[in-house]
Amino acid sequence: MTDETIDILAANDLEAEKALAIVGGALDGADDGELFLEYHQSEGLVFDNGRLKQANFDTAQGFGLRAVAGEAAGYAHSGEISKAALKRAADAVGAVKHGHAGSYAAAPARTNQRLYGDDNPLGGPSFEEKVKLLAEIDAHARAADPRVVQVSVSLYGVWQVVDILRADGHRIGDIRPLVRLNVSIVVEKDGRRESGSYGTGGREGFGRFIAAESWKHVADEALRQALVNLEAEPAPAGEFDVVLGPGWPGILLHEAIGHGLEGDFNRKKTSAFAGLLGERVASPGVTVIDDGTIPDRRGSLSIDDEGTPTSRTVLIEDGVLTGYMQDRQNARLMGMEPTGNGRRQSYAHIPMPRMTNTFMLGGDHDPGEVLGSVKDGIYAVSFGGGQVDITSGKFVFNCTEAYRLKDGRIGAPLKGAMLIGSGPESLTRVKMIGNDMALDSGIGTCGKAGQGVPVGVGQPTMRIDKMTVGGTATA
Repeated sequence: MTDETIDILAANDLEAEKALAIVGGALDGADDGELFLEYHQSEGLVFDNGRLKQANFDTAQGFGLRAVAGEAAGYAHSGEISKAALKRAADAVGAVKHGHAGSYAAAPARTNQRLYGDDNPLGGPSFEEKVKLLAEIDAHARAADPRVVQVSVSLYGVWQVVDILRADGHRIGDIRPLVRLNVSIVVEKDGRRESGSYGTGGREGFGRFIAAESWKHVADEALRQALVNLEAEPAPAGEFDVVLGPGWPGILLHEAIGHGLEGDFNRKKTSAFAGLLGERVASPGVTVIDDGTIPDRRGSLSIDDEGTPTSRTVLIEDGVLTGYMQDRQNARLMGMEPTGNGRRQSYAHIPMPRMTNTFMLGGDHDPGEVLGSVKDGIYAVSFGGGQVDITSGKFVFNCTEAYRLKDGRIGAPLKGAMLIGSGPESLTRVKMIGNDMALDSGIGTCGKAGQGVPVGVGQPTMRIDKMTVGGTATA
């Protein structure tokens, strides 16, 4: 990572020395803090029901000033980048230091690591070319099968510039591209309608994702899932051995387990994993990692939103809890090192510990062997929405593509299957881990405390015994 980026201060006629003086005064006596500057461009197009339904382009900029004192944090933000606005923010955050005499934390380490290019994806194909592409995808999907009755195609691009300034003069920036293409398809047969969805994306320009072989794969996958669901039978209810497919099913790992390994929940002891460092929390062979350093991935960052380089953090190793994901504040309070997981949605949001790309490593078993080992169970290939309680780890997840497993063979597709359980408990019931670990296709967005950030997930084929399955048919 280098310090070369667009100078947001200069672009707003604000000298860096004057900004530094204000920031230094605001943070004097604090434990930590920073000035976070952001310039943000985004574009979104939605082609639905044979026509362009939505098109928007947005440009925004602003700053957030944070002062941290002990467990408290003062935060002020503004869409106006000026000396006057910065002074008002400095006055606001200073209140958090009342009666506090802190030892100012050292700046994050510097690195020259660069995980993605800085080309603006919005400077790629013209608006007309993008609309033509979405219409072509729509036509392709409709021509592929006469049962297709509705197609929705969305294309999004973001170009974000961040500039982080600390009271000690440490300054570092990042330029972050992000794109996503998604196709949703509804099919109908004999009055029954079902849907399928698939998408792809990453931290690069549109080029690779709008190439014909890429968008055709996305559309064909969405159609395949919709047609599978069109033939699906009501899911049974009861307790079953469950096999999770590779890639996107890692979203269950992310939600049911990953959040519980974030530093703030463990410092406050509201996580099911609090106080368990060094203890066995999962079956042997289970290794879970959060890695923000994978090039071009949706969840990757050259630096986090506090200026700390991201890292490859081993959370669970061979079933033993070995670490948490940390921002600077929670790491300091817990006597640990920051892991580069301090993230925020925008300049208007305070940073907190968040996941980047979170996944389970592969094991030794062939995926066919894992499936073949199940006498009576469920094979879950894709998931939709779900709910998780961080304190208990209990979750409910809806399967958008699932199959019956009988005597080691994949049977009929299932409709309405829901996985119900506890993340920590499920980790101890992992019986077989496949050798086919895969990351998702680049579509994940994680929500926490009202903030959404792009993330990645992944896992291999994995067997978990005795999971509760909610359905509409009896077993």
